[in-house]
Amino acid sequence: MAVRDDIKVLDATIRDGGLCNNFEFTDEFVYELYKTNVKCGVDYMEFGYKASKTMFKESDYGKWKFCNEEDIRAIVGDNPSDMKIAVMADVGRCDYKTDFLPKSESVIDMVRVACYIHQIPTAIEMIEWFHSLGYETTCNIMAISQVNTEQIDQALAMLAETSVDVIYLVDSYGSLYPENASAYAQKYLSAVENTGKKIGFHAHNNQNLAFANTIETMSYGISYLDATVQGMGRGAGNCAMELLIGFLKNPKYNLFGLLNFIEKHMIPLKEQGVMWGYDLQYMFTGLLNRHPREAIEFTNAKRGDYSEFYKTLLDNF
Repeated sequence: MAVRDDIKVLDATIRDGGLCNNFEFTDEFVYELYKTNVKCGVDYMEFGYKASKTMFKESDYGKWKFCNEEDIRAIVGDNPSDMKIAVMADVGRCDYKTDFLPKSESVIDMVRVACYIHQIPTAIEMIEWFHSLGYETTCNIMAISQVNTEQIDQALAMLAETSVDVIYLVDSYGSLYPENASAYAQKYLSAVENTGKKIGFHAHNNQNLAFANTIETMSYGISYLDATVQGMGRGAGNCAMELLIGFLKNPKYNLFGLLNFIEKHMIPLKEQGVMWGYDLQYMFTGLLNRHPREAIEFTNAKRGDYSEFYKTLLDNF
């Protein structure tokens, strides 16, 4: 029944959920989610990616692929709330030296740097750049389930020497089980012991374990927890915010407002045909510890030949 004041909940609905609808959320949806997160006590709201406009055409995506300062301010103004605003910057897919204002001129509070293990040196360069601009920073190392132990140890040792505030354990493929997730959690926590840095966890729900893995890693001391409303996110989706808020005992978190948002906005979104969530094809890629792109293609093609699809995955394993 004890409350852990170090826990921080981050809502990634617009960013990870944007991968389900090409980031084409209405301003009303984003504004209502912002108000809901404030009411529910959420600590951070991630608005989307800060993608390179030289690599990606703005006309091909909704505005939250790029998170222009004026678009965020149109939703939050000067953000008079206690909730902080986050965006994600993908290594190799953003123009970080030109597209970010100094923190003193921006409503953004945190930049989450996402990278694969071989991109750690560039991620560190970006982290130090954002730190010099005055932002909080995270490093989200993706697809960690396919990385060998020596590489993980080296990456964590390198990051422990940087200005990064939070290092994220990311189960990109939804392949981890609680026993794996807990082992990773202890490794990450040990790497930053006595540094003042925090560890976060970002789960995917390919095997219906996103919530279980989130609270498992939390029990070992991970304190930054990602979730999305109704688990909305790429493919099988993420840890459901309503499950996490319902689980946490801290009275600062309020479930009721979130349920109202689900009724008014999330259910209609699904009725419009936006798809995400657990299904067999995502279970298969989770079991095989591989990227869900083939399962996403299976879903988009409205296929139902699950056994044939699984056999194809096994043949190409």
